[in-house]
Amino acid sequence: MMQIMTGRARPHHRDCHPMSGGLLAGIVALSFMIVSGMLLYNRLTIGPGKSSLAGAAGLGLALCFARYLLHRAATTMQLRLRDFCESLLVFMSISLLGVIASYSAAVDTLGFSDALLARADQALHMNWVAWYEVVAASPLLQKLGMVAYSTIYISPFLLLSAYAWQGRRAEAHRFLLTFWLAALLTLLLFPLFPAKGPLAHLWHGPIPYMPTSGLYQEQLIPALRARTLTEIDLHALRGLVCAPSFHTVCGVIYMAFGWRMPRLRRVLIPMNIAMLLATPVEGTHYFIDMILGAIVALSAIIQVDYFMDFIMRRLGAPAETAAAISADIA
Repeated sequence: MMQIMTGRARPHHRDCHPMSGGLLAGIVALSFMIVSGMLLYNRLTIGPGKSSLAGAAGLGLALCFARYLLHRAATTMQLRLRDFCESLLVFMSISLLGVIASYSAAVDTLGFSDALLARADQALHMNWVAWYEVVAASPLLQKLGMVAYSTIYISPFLLLSAYAWQGRRAEAHRFLLTFWLAALLTLLLFPLFPAKGPLAHLWHGPIPYMPTSGLYQEQLIPALRARTLTEIDLHALRGLVCAPSFHTVCGVIYMAFGWRMPRLRRVLIPMNIAMLLATPVEGTHYFIDMILGAIVALSAIIQVDYFMDFIMRRLGAPAETAAAISADIA
Protein backbone atom coordinates (compact mmCIF):
# COMPACT_ATOMS: atom_id res chain seq x y z
CA MET A 1 0.00 0.00 0.00
CA MET A 2 2.82 2.41 0.89
CA GLN A 3 4.44 1.80 -2.50
CA ILE A 4 1.21 2.64 -4.28
CA MET A 5 0.77 5.80 -2.26
CA THR A 6 4.32 6.97 -3.06
CA GLY A 7 3.79 6.16 -6.74
CA ARG A 8 6.67 3.67 -6.94
CA ALA A 9 6.17 0.49 -8.91
CA ARG A 10 5.65 -2.55 -6.74
CA PRO A 11 6.97 -5.99 -7.68
CA HIS A 12 4.33 -7.94 -9.50
CA HIS A 13 4.05 -11.37 -11.07
CA ARG A 14 3.34 -9.79 -14.43
CA ASP A 15 7.07 -9.36 -15.10
CA CYS A 16 8.04 -12.88 -14.07
CA HIS A 17 5.34 -15.04 -15.64
CA PRO A 18 6.56 -17.67 -18.15
CA MET A 19 5.11 -15.99 -21.22
CA SER A 20 7.00 -12.77 -21.86
CA GLY A 21 6.09 -10.00 -24.25
CA GLY A 22 8.85 -11.31 -26.51
CA LEU A 23 6.71 -14.28 -27.53
CA LEU A 24 3.84 -12.03 -28.59
CA ALA A 25 6.24 -9.73 -30.44
CA GLY A 26 7.65 -12.76 -32.26
CA ILE A 27 4.17 -13.98 -33.18
CA VAL A 28 3.21 -10.56 -34.57
CA ALA A 29 6.51 -10.32 -36.51
CA LEU A 30 6.04 -13.80 -37.98
CA SER A 31 2.42 -13.00 -38.86
CA PHE A 32 3.56 -9.81 -40.59
CA MET A 33 6.07 -11.72 -42.71
CA ILE A 34 3.51 -14.38 -43.66
CA VAL A 35 0.85 -11.82 -44.60
CA SER A 36 3.41 -9.84 -46.60
CA GLY A 37 4.32 -13.02 -48.45
CA MET A 38 0.65 -13.73 -49.16
CA LEU A 39 0.19 -10.24 -50.59
CA LEU A 40 3.25 -10.61 -52.83
CA TYR A 41 2.17 -14.06 -54.01
CA ASN A 42 -1.31 -12.84 -54.92
CA ARG A 43 0.00 -9.54 -56.34
CA LEU A 44 -2.03 -7.45 -53.93
CA THR A 45 -0.91 -4.05 -52.72
CA ILE A 46 -1.97 -1.56 -50.07
CA GLY A 47 -2.85 1.73 -51.71
CA PRO A 48 0.05 4.20 -51.40
CA GLY A 49 -0.61 7.64 -50.03
CA LYS A 50 -3.86 6.68 -48.34
CA SER A 51 -4.64 8.78 -45.30
CA SER A 52 -5.78 5.65 -43.49
CA LEU A 53 -2.37 4.02 -44.03
CA ALA A 54 -0.61 7.09 -42.68
CA GLY A 55 -2.98 7.21 -39.70
CA ALA A 56 -2.53 3.54 -38.86
CA ALA A 57 1.24 3.79 -39.21
CA GLY A 58 1.31 6.96 -37.11
CA LEU A 59 -0.69 5.42 -34.29
CA GLY A 60 1.44 2.28 -34.37
CA LEU A 61 4.67 4.29 -34.24
CA ALA A 62 3.29 6.41 -31.39
CA LEU A 63 2.48 3.29 -29.37
CA CYS A 64 5.91 1.80 -30.15
CA PHE A 65 7.63 5.01 -29.09
CA ALA A 66 5.60 5.23 -25.88
CA ARG A 67 6.33 1.58 -25.10
CA TYR A 68 10.06 2.19 -25.64
CA LEU A 69 10.12 5.28 -23.44
CA LEU A 70 8.40 3.34 -20.67
CA HIS A 71 10.46 0.14 -20.90
CA ARG A 72 12.08 1.01 -17.58
CA ALA A 73 8.95 2.24 -15.87
CA ALA A 74 9.63 3.41 -12.34
CA THR A 75 6.14 4.18 -11.06
CA THR A 76 2.87 2.30 -10.97
CA MET A 77 1.27 4.70 -13.45
CA GLN A 78 4.18 4.30 -15.87
CA LEU A 79 3.82 0.53 -15.63
CA ARG A 80 0.12 0.82 -16.41
CA LEU A 81 0.77 3.01 -19.43
CA ARG A 82 3.54 0.72 -20.63
CA ASP A 83 1.40 -2.38 -20.44
CA PHE A 84 -1.58 -0.69 -22.07
CA CYS A 85 0.49 0.64 -25.00
CA GLU A 86 2.07 -2.77 -25.49
CA SER A 87 -1.22 -4.66 -25.39
CA LEU A 88 -3.08 -2.20 -27.60
CA LEU A 89 -0.29 -2.27 -30.18
CA VAL A 90 -0.35 -6.08 -30.31
CA PHE A 91 -4.15 -6.19 -30.55
CA MET A 92 -4.26 -3.61 -33.34
CA SER A 93 -1.52 -5.44 -35.24
CA ILE A 94 -3.30 -8.79 -35.03
CA SER A 95 -6.61 -7.24 -36.10
CA LEU A 96 -5.17 -5.37 -39.08
CA LEU A 97 -3.05 -8.28 -40.27
CA GLY A 98 -6.04 -10.61 -39.98
CA VAL A 99 -8.30 -8.45 -42.13
CA ILE A 100 -5.60 -7.95 -44.77
CA ALA A 101 -4.88 -11.68 -44.79
CA SER A 102 -8.55 -12.42 -45.48
CA TYR A 103 -8.32 -10.45 -48.74
CA SER A 104 -5.34 -12.49 -49.84
CA ALA A 105 -6.96 -15.76 -48.75
CA ALA A 106 -10.08 -14.91 -50.76
CA VAL A 107 -8.07 -14.81 -54.00
CA ASP A 108 -7.51 -18.56 -53.99
CA THR A 109 -11.03 -19.61 -52.97
CA LEU A 110 -13.37 -21.43 -55.34
CA GLY A 111 -17.15 -21.31 -55.60
CA PHE A 112 -19.52 -20.41 -52.78
CA SER A 113 -20.81 -22.52 -49.91
CA ASP A 114 -24.12 -20.72 -49.39
CA ALA A 115 -26.26 -23.69 -50.35
CA LEU A 116 -24.45 -25.89 -47.81
CA LEU A 117 -24.65 -23.29 -45.06
CA ALA A 118 -28.34 -22.62 -45.76
CA ARG A 119 -29.11 -26.34 -45.57
CA ALA A 120 -27.29 -26.50 -42.24
CA ASP A 121 -29.53 -23.70 -40.95
CA GLN A 122 -32.59 -25.59 -42.13
CA ALA A 123 -31.40 -28.71 -40.31
CA LEU A 124 -31.09 -26.58 -37.17
CA HIS A 125 -34.60 -25.17 -37.77
CA MET A 126 -33.18 -21.64 -37.95
CA ASN A 127 -34.88 -19.19 -40.31
CA TRP A 128 -32.59 -16.32 -41.30
CA VAL A 129 -35.18 -14.69 -43.57
CA ALA A 130 -37.73 -14.47 -40.75
CA TRP A 131 -35.08 -12.95 -38.45
CA TYR A 132 -34.19 -10.40 -41.14
CA GLU A 133 -37.83 -9.49 -41.77
CA VAL A 134 -38.34 -8.66 -38.09
CA VAL A 135 -35.33 -6.33 -38.12
CA ALA A 136 -36.21 -4.79 -41.49
CA ALA A 137 -39.67 -3.87 -40.17
CA SER A 138 -38.31 -2.09 -37.08
CA PRO A 139 -36.17 1.08 -37.36
CA LEU A 140 -35.45 0.79 -33.63
CA LEU A 141 -34.02 -2.73 -33.99
CA GLN A 142 -31.96 -1.55 -36.93
CA LYS A 143 -30.35 1.26 -34.94
CA LEU A 144 -29.79 -0.93 -31.90
CA GLY A 145 -28.33 -3.67 -34.08
CA MET A 146 -25.92 -1.28 -35.79
CA VAL A 147 -24.68 0.03 -32.45
CA ALA A 148 -24.38 -3.42 -30.89
CA TYR A 149 -22.54 -4.83 -33.91
CA SER A 150 -20.00 -1.99 -33.83
CA THR A 151 -18.98 -2.68 -30.22
CA ILE A 152 -16.56 -5.40 -31.31
CA TYR A 153 -13.59 -3.14 -30.49
CA ILE A 154 -14.98 -1.66 -27.27
CA SER A 155 -14.73 -4.90 -25.30
CA PRO A 156 -11.00 -5.48 -25.92
CA PHE A 157 -10.28 -1.83 -25.10
CA LEU A 158 -12.03 -2.26 -21.75
CA LEU A 159 -10.30 -5.58 -21.09
CA LEU A 160 -6.82 -4.31 -21.94
CA SER A 161 -7.38 -1.13 -19.94
CA ALA A 162 -8.45 -3.16 -16.91
CA TYR A 163 -5.52 -5.55 -17.23
CA ALA A 164 -3.06 -2.65 -17.42
CA TRP A 165 -4.66 -0.76 -14.53
CA GLN A 166 -4.67 -3.84 -12.28
CA GLY A 167 -1.18 -4.98 -13.30
CA ARG A 168 -2.46 -8.22 -14.82
CA ARG A 169 0.04 -8.46 -17.64
CA ALA A 170 0.00 -12.27 -17.67
CA GLU A 171 -3.74 -12.35 -18.29
CA ALA A 172 -3.47 -9.66 -20.97
CA HIS A 173 -0.94 -11.83 -22.80
CA ARG A 174 -3.19 -14.86 -22.43
CA PHE A 175 -6.06 -12.88 -23.95
CA LEU A 176 -3.94 -11.60 -26.85
CA LEU A 177 -2.55 -15.05 -27.63
CA THR A 178 -6.08 -16.47 -27.60
CA PHE A 179 -7.28 -13.70 -29.92
CA TRP A 180 -4.39 -14.36 -32.32
CA LEU A 181 -4.97 -18.12 -32.39
CA ALA A 182 -8.71 -17.62 -32.95
CA ALA A 183 -7.99 -15.26 -35.86
CA LEU A 184 -5.59 -17.82 -37.34
CA LEU A 185 -8.11 -20.66 -37.06
CA THR A 186 -10.78 -18.46 -38.65
CA LEU A 187 -8.53 -17.66 -41.60
CA LEU A 188 -7.61 -21.33 -42.05
CA LEU A 189 -11.29 -22.32 -42.18
CA PHE A 190 -12.40 -19.41 -44.38
CA PRO A 191 -11.28 -20.97 -47.72
CA LEU A 192 -13.36 -24.06 -46.93
CA PHE A 193 -16.58 -22.02 -46.64
CA PRO A 194 -16.43 -18.93 -48.87
CA ALA A 195 -19.94 -17.49 -49.08
CA LYS A 196 -21.92 -14.54 -50.38
CA GLY A 197 -23.95 -14.41 -47.19
CA PRO A 198 -27.66 -15.04 -46.53
CA LEU A 199 -28.79 -11.61 -47.72
CA ALA A 200 -27.38 -12.23 -51.19
CA HIS A 201 -28.32 -15.90 -51.29
CA LEU A 202 -31.70 -16.11 -49.57
CA TRP A 203 -33.34 -12.74 -50.10
CA HIS A 204 -35.06 -12.07 -53.42
CA GLY A 205 -36.40 -8.74 -54.61
CA PRO A 206 -35.80 -5.21 -53.32
CA ILE A 207 -33.78 -4.97 -50.13
CA PRO A 208 -35.80 -3.10 -47.49
CA TYR A 209 -32.88 -2.70 -45.09
CA MET A 210 -29.16 -2.81 -45.93
CA PRO A 211 -27.20 -4.17 -42.96
CA THR A 212 -23.77 -2.98 -41.89
CA SER A 213 -21.98 -5.73 -43.85
CA GLY A 214 -24.00 -5.04 -46.98
CA LEU A 215 -23.25 -7.23 -49.99
CA TYR A 216 -19.47 -6.87 -49.82
CA GLN A 217 -18.76 -10.60 -49.82
CA GLU A 218 -20.69 -11.08 -53.05
CA GLN A 219 -18.97 -8.05 -54.60
CA LEU A 220 -15.37 -8.27 -53.38
CA ILE A 221 -14.60 -12.00 -53.41
CA PRO A 222 -15.28 -12.43 -57.17
CA ALA A 223 -13.27 -9.26 -57.87
CA LEU A 224 -10.33 -10.59 -55.89
CA ARG A 225 -10.52 -13.95 -57.66
CA ALA A 226 -10.63 -12.27 -61.07
CA ARG A 227 -7.78 -9.97 -59.96
CA THR A 228 -9.72 -6.89 -60.97
CA LEU A 229 -9.25 -5.76 -57.38
CA THR A 230 -5.54 -5.64 -56.63
CA GLU A 231 -5.27 -2.71 -54.22
CA ILE A 232 -6.45 -2.92 -50.62
CA ASP A 233 -7.76 0.38 -49.28
CA LEU A 234 -7.30 0.42 -45.51
CA HIS A 235 -9.92 3.14 -45.29
CA ALA A 236 -12.54 0.77 -46.74
CA LEU A 237 -11.69 -2.63 -45.29
CA ARG A 238 -14.65 -5.02 -45.34
CA GLY A 239 -15.31 -8.32 -43.67
CA LEU A 240 -15.07 -11.15 -46.20
CA VAL A 241 -15.31 -14.14 -43.87
CA CYS A 242 -18.80 -15.58 -43.62
CA ALA A 243 -18.03 -18.87 -41.88
CA PRO A 244 -16.85 -18.96 -39.18
CA SER A 245 -18.36 -15.72 -37.94
CA PHE A 246 -15.48 -13.70 -36.49
CA HIS A 247 -17.87 -11.44 -34.60
CA THR A 248 -19.05 -14.57 -32.81
CA VAL A 249 -15.46 -15.67 -32.24
CA CYS A 250 -14.72 -12.32 -30.61
CA GLY A 251 -17.94 -12.22 -28.62
CA VAL A 252 -17.31 -15.61 -27.03
CA ILE A 253 -13.68 -14.76 -26.21
CA TYR A 254 -14.62 -11.38 -24.75
CA MET A 255 -17.29 -12.93 -22.54
CA ALA A 256 -14.99 -15.75 -21.41
CA PHE A 257 -12.26 -13.34 -20.33
CA GLY A 258 -14.72 -10.75 -19.06
CA TRP A 259 -16.36 -13.36 -16.83
CA ARG A 260 -13.07 -13.66 -14.95
CA MET A 261 -13.35 -10.00 -13.89
CA PRO A 262 -16.44 -9.58 -11.65
CA ARG A 263 -16.75 -5.82 -12.03
CA LEU A 264 -16.21 -5.78 -15.78
CA ARG A 265 -18.48 -8.72 -16.53
CA ARG A 266 -21.53 -6.58 -15.73
CA VAL A 267 -20.70 -4.53 -18.82
CA LEU A 268 -19.04 -7.05 -21.13
CA ILE A 269 -21.58 -9.88 -20.89
CA PRO A 270 -24.69 -7.82 -21.84
CA MET A 271 -22.71 -5.88 -24.47
CA ASN A 272 -21.52 -9.01 -26.23
CA ILE A 273 -24.85 -10.81 -25.98
CA ALA A 274 -26.35 -7.81 -27.77
CA MET A 275 -23.58 -7.99 -30.37
CA LEU A 276 -24.26 -11.68 -30.99
CA LEU A 277 -27.99 -11.02 -31.36
CA ALA A 278 -27.20 -8.38 -33.99
CA THR A 279 -24.67 -10.54 -35.86
CA PRO A 280 -27.04 -12.62 -38.08
CA VAL A 281 -28.48 -9.50 -39.76
CA GLU A 282 -25.79 -6.82 -39.38
CA GLY A 283 -23.04 -9.30 -40.24
CA THR A 284 -25.17 -11.14 -42.82
CA HIS A 285 -24.26 -14.46 -41.24
CA TYR A 286 -26.00 -17.80 -41.32
CA PHE A 287 -26.68 -19.22 -37.89
CA ILE A 288 -24.29 -22.10 -38.61
CA ASP A 289 -21.59 -19.45 -39.10
CA MET A 290 -22.09 -18.40 -35.49
CA ILE A 291 -21.96 -21.98 -34.23
CA LEU A 292 -18.69 -22.49 -36.07
CA GLY A 293 -17.41 -19.20 -34.64
CA ALA A 294 -18.25 -20.30 -31.11
CA ILE A 295 -16.41 -23.60 -31.67
CA VAL A 296 -13.34 -21.73 -32.96
CA ALA A 297 -13.38 -19.41 -29.92
CA LEU A 298 -13.72 -22.24 -27.39
CA SER A 299 -11.01 -24.22 -29.17
CA ALA A 300 -8.61 -21.26 -29.01
CA ILE A 301 -9.37 -20.65 -25.33
CA ILE A 302 -8.78 -24.30 -24.41
CA GLN A 303 -5.60 -24.59 -26.47
CA VAL A 304 -4.03 -21.43 -25.05
CA ASP A 305 -4.94 -22.38 -21.48
CA TYR A 306 -3.34 -25.79 -22.02
CA PHE A 307 -0.26 -24.20 -23.60
CA MET A 308 0.19 -21.70 -20.78
CA ASP A 309 -0.21 -24.39 -18.12
CA PHE A 310 2.22 -26.65 -19.99
CA ILE A 311 4.86 -23.89 -20.20
CA MET A 312 4.46 -23.16 -16.50
CA ARG A 313 4.97 -26.82 -15.63
CA ARG A 314 8.00 -27.21 -17.94
CA LEU A 315 9.69 -24.07 -16.64
CA GLY A 316 8.87 -24.96 -13.08
CA ALA A 317 7.18 -21.67 -12.30
CA PRO A 318 7.63 -20.73 -8.63
CA ALA A 319 4.65 -21.50 -6.43
CA GLU A 320 4.09 -17.83 -5.67
CA THR A 321 4.04 -17.00 -9.38
CA ALA A 322 1.56 -19.75 -10.16
CA ALA A 323 -0.60 -18.66 -7.25
CA ALA A 324 -0.53 -15.04 -8.42
CA ILE A 325 -1.50 -16.00 -11.96
CA SER A 326 -4.29 -18.20 -10.63
CA ALA A 327 -5.50 -15.26 -8.54
CA ASP A 328 -5.60 -13.17 -11.71
CA ILE A 329 -7.86 -15.68 -13.42
CA ALA A 330 -10.21 -16.18 -10.46
